[in-house]
Amino acid sequence: MAIGVALCLLVVGVAIGYQQSVGKSAKRKKIVWGITFMVAVAPFFSWLVGIGYGVSVGDGFAAAGVMVILFPIFFLGGLIALLMGIFGKEK
Repeated sequence: MAIGVALCLLVVGVAIGYQQSVGKSAKRKKIVWGITFMVAVAPFFSWLVGIGYGVSVGDGFAAAGVMVILFPIFFLGGLIALLMGIFGKEK
């Protein structure tokens, strides 16, 4: 049940990000996708991958470790995209 909820929230977040970025400038797209990655993709995707790995291995600590590794990677990717959108120059 919880996996379905997280998956639905992930899909809804990405769909909202896509809807908000269609037809916008490249700067605006970077801002929208940066926020989308930080708010929707980073927590829910890292949780889904971590739980899936933990169940397959059979160890909760492995799941927590994967989540702790994946969350900052996706969050920093989103933060970099957001900052590139804010401080980048239009061509």
